Amino acid sequence: MTGFARAAGSHDGLTWTWEVKSVNGRGLDVRSRLANGFEAIEIDVRKAVSNRFQRGNFSVNLQVARAVGDTPVQINWAILEQLRDVVSRLEHDFGAVSPSVDGLLGLRGVMELGEAELDDEARAARDAAALETFATALDDLLAMRQGEGRHLADLLEEQMTRIETLVGDAERNAATQPEAIRERLQRQLDAVLAEGTGPPEERIAQEVALLATKADVREELDRLRGHIAAVRELLAAGGVIGRRLDFLAQEFNREANTLCSKSQDAALTNIGLELKTVIDQLREQAQNIE
Repeated sequence: MTGFARAAGSHDGLTWTWEVKSVNGRGLDVRSRLANGFEAIEIDVRKAVSNRFQRGNFSVNLQVARAVGDTPVQINWAILEQLRDVVSRLEHDFGAVSPSVDGLLGLRGVMELGEAELDDEARAARDAAALETFATALDDLLAMRQGEGRHLADLLEEQMTRIETLVGDAERNAATQPEAIRERLQRQLDAVLAEGTGPPEERIAQEVALLATKADVREELDRLRGHIAAVRELLAAGGVIGRRLDFLAQEFNREANTLCSKSQDAALTNIGLELKTVIDQLREQAQNIE
């Protein structure tokens, strides 16, 4: 299931923004990109996600800013001295113009904004405040995913109604009745015997009985009815149903394939093909559900 949430917070001169995105996934995968100095809370971030969600690919991003005037400046004097030597040589050998001081300080790695030193207690308070804001973002994301889930439930109910209708059409199809199967095969047998050639009539009758048994799709239709009831029970129960729904969608597809392979009638085959189309739609939606 997809979703996005953002939450902002602050603590002791720091401000931060959490962004959390989720997309469909068969399992639970959390990828985080945290600001410098917050690496220690990555385990807590993953735990907070797993406590609320069971399925999906999550992307977590934390951006942090420090209040103006509260950020210590650090100068890498070793790099600056190396640059001084390079500048002197360029001036001596090539007559190059000396760079300005602000130009040197603007070079990458010369001047950096440092982090204020925190003791264990201050760091723990800061991390706790950041995680509290993260929990707010997760709550908002959960609410968004639940809203999407209610919409998906309506779509699934429509698909189940369509599947149920098609199963009823198949059950009413004359080609699914054993008597109709035997009559059709008997006509084919009579046509073969009328030509006066072929194997003995008794042997042909045995083959006809075998074909009639193989063409009987009543068991497949009964199992489809059972899967329909199981899906509706899952939807009514709610909770984490994605993997079980995905399994039932595979079972639906298995029975529909068998129905089509056994069919000896064009009308029944068309019903089976349409059934497979709706089941494929069901399987796609099952991938979106937690």
